[in-house]
Amino acid sequence: MLVRLLYCSRAVDTSAHAIESILAQSRQHNPVSGITGILCYGAGIFLQAIEGGRLPVSDLFGHIQRDPRHKDVALLHYEEIFERRFGGWTMGQVNLSKLNQSLLLKYSERAELDPYAVSGRVSLALLEDLMATAAICGRA
Repeated sequence: MLVRLLYCSRAVDTSAHAIESILAQSRQHNPVSGITGILCYGAGIFLQAIEGGRLPVSDLFGHIQRDPRHKDVALLHYEEIFERRFGGWTMGQVNLSKLNQSLLLKYSERAELDPYAVSGRVSLALLEDLMATAAICGRA
């Protein structure tokens, strides 16, 4: 059974090294667990979609909730799926500082990433748009 989980959190440490550490750990751990996904980061906020088997995804989300590098972890969306949308990535990364601000304005009141202020479906639509416009880097 495949599932997709979408969550957001705030970074405790916003340094480039800390963010890269989270990505590196994801890229190392996720293939072993059959997890794929995309991580969007901007202004101290993470927005992440993870896909895979129900138990591995649930275990990973539990780990994220306990991870001291994250705070204010919020579940935005969870669904059973027939196929992966982010299957080509162990963990793709979006650099919001290099995005056209109009893409963010398409989904929110201001041109900034704030998944706490929109629905989970809106956040998922933003991630899909980012993928469609090739705004994702680090396709490891």
